[in-house]
Amino acid sequence: MSFQHIDLAVADFVATLTLARPPVNALDRATRGEILRAFDQLHDRDDVRAVVLAARGKCFCAGADIKERATLSGAPGEGRELNRLVREVFHSIIQCSKPVIAAVHGPALGAGMALALCCDLIVASDDATFGMPEVDVGMAGGVKFLQRYFTPSQARMLLLTGRRVPASELYRLGVLQAVVPADALAATAGALAREIAEKSPPAVRMLKESFNAVEELSLGDGYRLEQDMTLALVRTEDAQEAKRAFLEKRKPVFKGR
Repeated sequence: MSFQHIDLAVADFVATLTLARPPVNALDRATRGEILRAFDQLHDRDDVRAVVLAARGKCFCAGADIKERATLSGAPGEGRELNRLVREVFHSIIQCSKPVIAAVHGPALGAGMALALCCDLIVASDDATFGMPEVDVGMAGGVKFLQRYFTPSQARMLLLTGRRVPASELYRLGVLQAVVPADALAATAGALAREIAEKSPPAVRMLKESFNAVEELSLGDGYRLEQDMTLALVRTEDAQEAKRAFLEKRKPVFKGR
């Protein structure tokens, strides 16, 4: 599958999806469509066990393409069709069967910040900044994404002021896993992805499904669901291999079954 606005490469069970729409990787319909198709593909690929979402240029993602938004005619259904595409792009990352690690450098704004927050883990360079400036361009949105990571007052501050927050502050709040020099970002994200890729694919997949599923459930219902998933997991070949390797004091060899 060929793409115009993103790059996709796979090596050693790690896929790297790179936003490549200069100058600021703004998200227009075409770019969103390519991201959606890529994550649908990655969801099903057996040669992929973890994904890094990165970007080319000086900016991770400046958010929605405001110039494209300005050309909308207001025809019946036009806005709903675009909103559906926007939703499905975010969902394709959250629901991807493979863990996704955002590698953020420079500004990650609006939908760009939301892209990062849809990922399972986030690492950033020390020049990264995050913000939700929709209020400054006559737009709104992002409350649900922010609620997953921030307190109500922190989310309100970001959305009502449109302020940009440095990566160091989000690391202090526990949103980011690491903040590193820009020249170490790719290696840091890649190492984390490879560490996850070494685990049993069924176990990793079920863990991600558990995180997504229990988010809206009560404690009792959520734990019951996790127990059911664990019961299914222990019957896999990889689970049996993990037990044998533990007893034999060796590194397990997982086959993804």
